[in-house]
Amino acid sequence: MAAVPPGEIIVRLDVMMAMRKVKAKDLAAEIGMTEANLSLLKSGKVKGVRFDTLVKLCDALDCTPGDLLDYVCENKS
Repeated sequence: MAAVPPGEIIVRLDVMMAMRKVKAKDLAAEIGMTEANLSLLKSGKVKGVRFDTLVKLCDALDCTPGDLLDYVCENKS
């Protein structure tokens, strides 16, 4: 049986930040993260995110994890 190609996780943190009118500098300070690491997370250039970081982001932006992350299936057949 052939392996099914994995989907992709899309990070929509930048969209939620824009909707909430929150600057990266302010959000990073509020959740205790460096601006550089927040930038990497926004761009999706991270291998994973800790649940406690996700909780802090959701609390600060008044949203749910589903507002920040989306799953796109590569195999839509």
